[in-house]
Amino acid sequence: GYEELPTAVNITWSSINFKTILQWQPKPSGYFYTVEIHGRTSDIKRKCILTSETECDVTDALRDVNETYTAHILSVMPVEMDNFEEPPFAVSEKFIPYGQTVIGKPEIKDFSQKGSKLNVVFKDPLTPYIFPNGSFRSIRDIFQDNLEYKLYYWKDQSSGKKDVTTKSCEFEVSVDSGKSYCFYVQGVIPSRRENRTGQESTVLCTSVGRNIFDEYGTEVFIIIAVIAVAVITLAIVLPVVLCKCKKAKKARAVREKELLNGV
Repeated sequence: GYEELPTAVNITWSSINFKTILQWQPKPSGYFYTVEIHGRTSDIKRKCILTSETECDVTDALRDVNETYTAHILSVMPVEMDNFEEPPFAVSEKFIPYGQTVIGKPEIKDFSQKGSKLNVVFKDPLTPYIFPNGSFRSIRDIFQDNLEYKLYYWKDQSSGKKDVTTKSCEFEVSVDSGKSYCFYVQGVIPSRRENRTGQESTVLCTSVGRNIFDEYGTEVFIIIAVIAVAVITLAIVLPVVLCKCKKAKKARAVREKELLNGV
């Protein structure tokens, strides 16, 4: 019966840009799981019905991002039991998408360094939620003025890091002319107590004022120098060796001729 079935443990919510995956343990054997999403003010939604997996994409059951949700993970038999017998279930921690989803990596669209100005243009991460016209809503569409971005930048090969904040998708900062800079962008939700900062974008660098040693590193030039010395040495030694071989061959031919004449 149902009372003999194990219930889910280690239930966790994993959410990035409002795409939310529910995970738990253990792997079922001889039974299945069904996920129920309970909202404080919304109807119960069933997901991943009779699944043998231990994770479930519940994104489309959390469309009210300000709602407080809990997940009930039911352990159920492969065939219907008595309708009066409620299957055992485990309950997750509460989850509020607006306050707990992680802000994903911003995508750097363009950057340039001209004179003493560094310009960086990036895109808001998209969510799985769609507008009526079929386009995806961005995190800015949801967070609006609660969303900020920070640009962290520093001189190439330096540890001194500076940062500036914007509510737009573009940065323009003053830098030292003729010096190359590296940077990354990160989303921030200042109103949060936890998960305030998002994932960092890819680190990129400009190439202003960089010499060839900065670009490729001294190790590469050491290797090139060794190869060059080897090639030059070979170019000098090889003709000498070939010349000696040629002279030795000629001398051997002369001796052989003298021996034949002597006979």
